[in-house]
Amino acid sequence: MNLFEKQQHEFAGRHIGPNGQETSEMLATIGVASLDELISKTIPGNIRIKGNLALPAASSEYEYLTQLKEVAAKNKVFKNYIGQGYYDTITPSVILRNVFENPGWYTQYTPYQAEISQGRLESLLNFQTMVSDLTALPIANASLLDEATAAAEAMSMLFNHKNKDHDHITAPKFFVDNAVLQQTKDVLQTRSAPIGVELEFGDFSTVVLDENFFGAIVQYPDCNGSVADHREFIHKAHALNVQVIMATDLLALTLLTPPGELGADVAIGSAQRFGVPMGFGGPHAAFFATKDDFKRNLPGRIIGVSIDAQGNRCLRMALQTREQHIRREKATSNICTAQALLANMAAMYAVYHGANGLKTIAKRVSILAQTLSDELGELGFENANTFYFDTIQVKVKDAWAIKELAEAREINFYYSGNTIGIAVDESTTQQDVLNILDVFASSINIDTASAMFNADATLDNIPYHLTRTSSYLLHPVFNTHHSESQMMRYLKSLENKDLSLNTSMISLGSCTMKLNAATELIPVSWPEFSKLHPLTPASQTAGYRKIIQELENYLSVITGFAATLCSLTVVHKANTPDYWPSAVIILQEVKATATLC
Repeated sequence: MNLFEKQQHEFAGRHIGPNGQETSEMLATIGVASLDELISKTIPGNIRIKGNLALPAASSEYEYLTQLKEVAAKNKVFKNYIGQGYYDTITPSVILRNVFENPGWYTQYTPYQAEISQGRLESLLNFQTMVSDLTALPIANASLLDEATAAAEAMSMLFNHKNKDHDHITAPKFFVDNAVLQQTKDVLQTRSAPIGVELEFGDFSTVVLDENFFGAIVQYPDCNGSVADHREFIHKAHALNVQVIMATDLLALTLLTPPGELGADVAIGSAQRFGVPMGFGGPHAAFFATKDDFKRNLPGRIIGVSIDAQGNRCLRMALQTREQHIRREKATSNICTAQALLANMAAMYAVYHGANGLKTIAKRVSILAQTLSDELGELGFENANTFYFDTIQVKVKDAWAIKELAEAREINFYYSGNTIGIAVDESTTQQDVLNILDVFASSINIDTASAMFNADATLDNIPYHLTRTSSYLLHPVFNTHHSESQMMRYLKSLENKDLSLNTSMISLGSCTMKLNAATELIPVSWPEFSKLHPLTPASQTAGYRKIIQELENYLSVITGFAATLCSLTVVHKANTPDYWPSAVIILQEVKATATLC
């Protein structure tokens, strides 16, 4: 092997191992002379691949990052106001560097062993406290896969609570409000059929429930950004012993009356906008909070306070329902039950900002949305939302003409017929609002637009009867670590209480990030990958599509199948094909079985 070939092969030795001496010792212990002999005795010759796979040659880590940077540049990072459950956010640098990019946090093993997981368990307890406080419900788990999955888990939990005898289902129906996010509707449809749930879609304000329903779900604020009062609906549902799930937004709940105070039985949603990048749709941590009645049926994990052998306070997983490590018949769910790293990021976002900081962010977002609505009104554009938190629905005569103007200015909105959705987020500036106004002004041949910004404006866009009055995040942890130095020390103190790959080898198998090389994880923080909305137009996501298509091709070569489908996501029917999520790959005329990954 010459010097150039040696550089190409260093990656395997550095990151997979073992080295030559260790390999020889293991082979001797097994009783074989070489790896080839071991493989021959392990894998029948008639099913082994003869020859090399038709894959590109390996590259060095430096070459890999250089090539990937070129691929990333094919993605176009526009300002996104698409919303639909995904928002740009500002990850505090102290969290980005000390959690997201820190192997002391991202290589930790799932905290099954409490004695080597006290730091993570404390952070996840903070996550639960944050969710419980903001939703005003007494019990929260330590995260789930995503919002849509959390909704499906909540539906299953309520179904099993009402229909304990699955051979004699007395209440099979589940109501889904029309204004629930599309991706949530799709997952509910997928998960409902196998367990015998009948979905009924409609308007929560007009639906007539009866004894055949076991549960219902509404979105708050809804998929259009509108804020509605669900108290009467929840009251009527409870009169029929129908439980209600509210899919909601943690940032909005700093200003809006929380689900628990409205009477909801379950609150679910995504913690993404608490410092976790959009990343073209994920991964993101979901939250799940509920009443005490359902604590034995809650999916996922609950971190609880306990006492160790010496009588000291300690933490452990008090409830864990994944079938992987408990008896299958005892599991309430077999879904991947946590996004611990991202839940920790969201928890630390709340720790760093505290109640006042979160409310300031939320108020600023809402004031910008209200200012945008008012100024568009001055230009003659009507906002269909009477009450809203961060999203307006603008009625226009020609949405596609505005789309062309917006994309020329590198701006993405959400288009549904001749209504344009504009979702403001934490990253939105006053200049961004002016840029949006210029797009609409240009569409009616006005050269420039202006706006009056008032940081002390009254939030008329939030109804008085749904304005939050209760306090939240009163625990000292949310009121102590607000300087970067304090936060850095707190994060380090928790990291030091854990076992991770930067302190020891983790002998247990794992599906976590622990075995990813640092080089593989560097691009995760690049804005070309992290700042793309999942509904970004396909013309802006050439880099992502190249990666997905290459991976499909590589896996097809490896598996021998004709095609591999690597990424599935939701197609919003309201949008044109150009606005379909770019990660949707359609396979046609596949002559052999395709693999899914």
